[in-house]
Amino acid sequence: MYKKLKERITETTQYYLLRNVHPRAEQPFQVRDDEEMQELVESIRMNGVLNPLIVTPRRGGYEIVSGHRRYAACQKLGVETIPVIVRDLDPDEATLCMIDSNLHREHLLPSEKAFAYKAKMEVLNRQGQRYGQTSSQPATKWDAATEIGKATNESRDQVFRYIRLTNLIKPLMDIVDSGRIAFTPAVELSYLPHELQDKVVEIFERDEATPSYAQTVRFRRLLGEGKLTVDTIEDIMAKPKANQKETIKFSYERIARFFPPEYSTKQMEDAIVRMLEERRREVGTMPVPRRRDDVER
Repeated sequence: MYKKLKERITETTQYYLLRNVHPRAEQPFQVRDDEEMQELVESIRMNGVLNPLIVTPRRGGYEIVSGHRRYAACQKLGVETIPVIVRDLDPDEATLCMIDSNLHREHLLPSEKAFAYKAKMEVLNRQGQRYGQTSSQPATKWDAATEIGKATNESRDQVFRYIRLTNLIKPLMDIVDSGRIAFTPAVELSYLPHELQDKVVEIFERDEATPSYAQTVRFRRLLGEGKLTVDTIEDIMAKPKANQKETIKFSYERIARFFPPEYSTKQMEDAIVRMLEERRREVGTMPVPRRRDDVER
């Protein structure tokens, strides 16, 4: 397919009015207004758009295939024209091009990889041929997951695990994206019916109780036996986890505002510990905070 695609590409950069270029309606990658976006805005302010957007003709205008973040940055700056490369792509070709041009990004959320892998697998399965090859000879059994894994350095099973996440309800997926529930337990939770996922979210937000992998495996086993109910989930999540140690808890909302949106709770914790260690090196020992009533005397 790519040989055919390359023959149809015109790699000439052109400048189009921003208002004639439109974001793709459905695409798995988020455009976050984070620190990286601010850096991109400043770069474009100083140097312009260095890499043209890839667009394809759609409905009297041009749809973005690659470059949604650059497009959003130009909108912020009030840019009127933008450099583009026009490629005449059918919907499946546009999907593959869009996904492959974004999967290399450093900070991808679990939901972004999940929906990207799912969309790519659907396209490859529709093709019904070896990805990246054409042949008149009978092909071996087509395995889209293996081909996706080769392109992303992930195993076939890991590709399927990510795709399982697309079965999570949005509030639960948001918790996974924030790093407050780990990937492996999230995969197990994806097998639960939506009403039971709702219960997990309710308990998580009410009690700040994060389900462990062992607990989620138990959920799935009980589900297969027809014994999993909202009360069962409540009972299991109320029990202390194995080897649970005493911890100090902070409100996520209170701490998260000091970090980039893509930071996981583990990254936040590591950053806080580093700052405390640096502070201790500066002062020798950590000062003991004075109580408010001592200050007021």
